[in-house]
Amino acid sequence: MDRNVRKSHDLEDLSKKYRQPKNVEQYGIEQVPEAERTVKWYDIFFMVVNFLMNPGMILIGGMAVASGLSFWAAIASVVLGIAVAFVAYLIMATIGVDYGVSGAVATRMVYGVRGSKYTVSLFRAITAIYWFSIQTIVGAAAIAVVINKLFQAEVSVVAVSLIFAIFQIVIATFGYNWLKFLSRIALPIKLIGLIFICYMFMTHDDPNYAIPKVFGYEGTVGWGWGVFIVSLNSLTAIWLSMTTDAADFCRYSRTRVDMWIGTMAAACIGTFTSAFVGAYSAAATLGQVPNGLEGAATIASSGFALFMILLVVVLDNWTINVLNIYTGSLSVVNMVPKLGRFWATLLVSVIGVGLSIFPGMLNKLQDTMTVSGIFYAPLAAILITDYVFVKKGLLLVDQLFKENGIYRYSNGWNIPALIWTIIGFVIYQFTPPEYFQSVVCLVLTGFGYYFHQKLNGQVQKQREMLAKISA
Repeated sequence: MDRNVRKSHDLEDLSKKYRQPKNVEQYGIEQVPEAERTVKWYDIFFMVVNFLMNPGMILIGGMAVASGLSFWAAIASVVLGIAVAFVAYLIMATIGVDYGVSGAVATRMVYGVRGSKYTVSLFRAITAIYWFSIQTIVGAAAIAVVINKLFQAEVSVVAVSLIFAIFQIVIATFGYNWLKFLSRIALPIKLIGLIFICYMFMTHDDPNYAIPKVFGYEGTVGWGWGVFIVSLNSLTAIWLSMTTDAADFCRYSRTRVDMWIGTMAAACIGTFTSAFVGAYSAAATLGQVPNGLEGAATIASSGFALFMILLVVVLDNWTINVLNIYTGSLSVVNMVPKLGRFWATLLVSVIGVGLSIFPGMLNKLQDTMTVSGIFYAPLAAILITDYVFVKKGLLLVDQLFKENGIYRYSNGWNIPALIWTIIGFVIYQFTPPEYFQSVVCLVLTGFGYYFHQKLNGQVQKQREMLAKISA
């Protein structure tokens, strides 16, 4: 049978199975066929860089300055934090490239079929929904300022959040190809807009906005180690949460090289750009306005400037929140396969929209970053250690979908992985903040899990079992 005809039949079968519209992405927990893994490095770059250039990241760059760091120390802490987290991200992203499965499904090989569903995927779905809401609220606040200045009309942040969220959902429901399309269109416009915002800052009449003044801003602690490492750790903790999703963005990728180039280039450019805008706004206002987009809207004096800011805000939020919903829905469909990707996306969207009407959630942002570290640092340690050092990078895709396959472990749960995840929670919490909690937790949890598995004979046993079945 012709390959295109077979593909058409397979997609039609999935459409009927899950009662999904035919023109949306059909693959949820299913493996993407090798023939459809054709995405090149630049599409991965567009998606990931758009994900990193967003209102939340801009706010975090500003918050680093507001916490007392100098302008350059704030940017360095953000960029280094992403760099550390993306080491873990790249390792897990190879699973998507090599095997064509989503990150949520891949975690079954480590935590067990049930453990993956009811621990990893559950928490990841909650995280994605939370960040969808936070990004929507941050963007809505900036939009409200712009609308007020353009039309002299007071608008509710809650009302803007609701309308804004609905537009974001549309792309997510259609799936991967629409993500690629939106990313390609949005990136050049966002770059032009962010460059324009930086130009506005640098040419503003207030002498505090002058380039030498901002670049030389020392804050209250400068490069103070305690504040610097806390900021660095916060970013690492946040983006370690992407470890379980890394394969989602790469399961249509052509090669590992495409994934590596696209991801690392995006990480460097996207993170620096966001941190620069947020830190500039915060430094120019002496730490008072860390939300760079809101700061730009405040000083804008022309209709054109306000329109450019509005365009950046809309596209920033749109691109990252589409991905938040998309990855969250893949976690939900891992928990409840019968839903299918399309209906899981709608479910995640409805909950996210509901939370986005509570602007007070922004006050809990720092606490959320702490919780991300407590959970995702040990989780990333277990995933990487098990996949790279225990299983030597070997994954049997068909076994991921068998209730009684080799990834069943103890009634569907890998008990040692769960135990060491909990131990990792404790390690993280008892590590002093000035000792880089995320990395200490990653290293100690990973070593502990590996030697536990080696001592009880599981390393050798699992390798022999994998070799026997794959032979």
